[in-house]
Amino acid sequence: MNASELEKAKNPDLIASVIAMKRAAELARQTAIATNTGIVIVKDGKLCRVSAEELKLRVNP
Repeated sequence: MNASELEKAKNPDLIASVIAMKRAAELARQTAIATNTGIVIVKDGKLCRVSAEELKLRVNP
């Protein structure tokens, strides 16, 4: 099930899970910036490391 399917789900818990995952991802980015560490994401099916510096640039271009 992908994100758009989850957002259209009839079960309110599934809909809320999308919101919770987005909130958790933002908190992970904020924590990485605050601690000057990177995060690992999946982009186009591949694992990618994103440094704290790159995260800072994404927040404040």
